[in-house]
Amino acid sequence: HAHPRGMDAILLTPGCADPLYRRSARVSMGAVFQIPWTYLREGNWMKELRSLGYKTAAMALRDDSYNIDAPELREVDRLAIVLGAEGRGLLEDTMVGCDYTVKIPMYHGVDSLNVAAASALAFWELRKR
Repeated sequence: HAHPRGMDAILLTPGCADPLYRRSARVSMGAVFQIPWTYLREGNWMKELRSLGYKTAAMALRDDSYNIDAPELREVDRLAIVLGAEGRGLLEDTMVGCDYTVKIPMYHGVDSLNVAAASALAFWELRKR
């Protein structure tokens, strides 16, 4: 979802699945070979991103979250979108450590999306224009 929606790269934490795993490459329809990606170092990867000039945005449903179309998010030059695992989402420490917490407004009693759908919406809405 990242490449065709304007993202510059994919940054993975050490616990993420291998994007070169045969099924991952197949499901991505080969996009893994079209966008730069790397694993972040074990430890405080948020500190590493900040040292490179990034702000971090945790995708999570919280009372203090910005709506995904908030003007403040458009003004950020280098924004790293942080997504959690399917089901359990992001750890509390990760959400608290991010510069922003961002939510996708939901309607009709729906309270969440799967990570693929949420990432597609987030990447599209928060891309550079």
